[in-house]
Amino acid sequence: MRVYVLNGVNLDVLGRRDPAHYGSLTLPELEGKVREWGEELGLEVDCRQTNAEGEYVGWIHEALDSADGVIVNPGAWTHYSYAIRDALELLSVPVVEVHLSDVEAREEWRRTSVVRDVAAKTVMGKGPEGYREALEFLDKL
Repeated sequence: MRVYVLNGVNLDVLGRRDPAHYGSLTLPELEGKVREWGEELGLEVDCRQTNAEGEYVGWIHEALDSADGVIVNPGAWTHYSYAIRDALELLSVPVVEVHLSDVEAREEWRRTSVVRDVAAKTVMGKGPEGYREALEFLDKL
């Protein structure tokens, strides 16, 4: 099973962002853990990050023909990018929305997710372990 893990805007500066919300891992460290967890489950994991919304949408389009599951953490795009939401809606494979922080317990604007209704599952507030939960969910389908 091939799983795309698509991290969005500002996730490239993990380790420098507020550790109370995002933890202390850098993006390369997080991706290493995600790949390790995927390997333990027998999954092929392809991790990607971008600050360019069009590139993110392009990766979702690529997943149409090459992924068996997709994990998304669009970052701030979660709250307003209908372009990403519309691209995700095209997928026939399961999508899991992941957020390192508990967005429901933060600022009001963060509580809106335009991608949630096209996701099979949402995981939030579990830090890096949320990605493990998402991989395990996809593995069981």
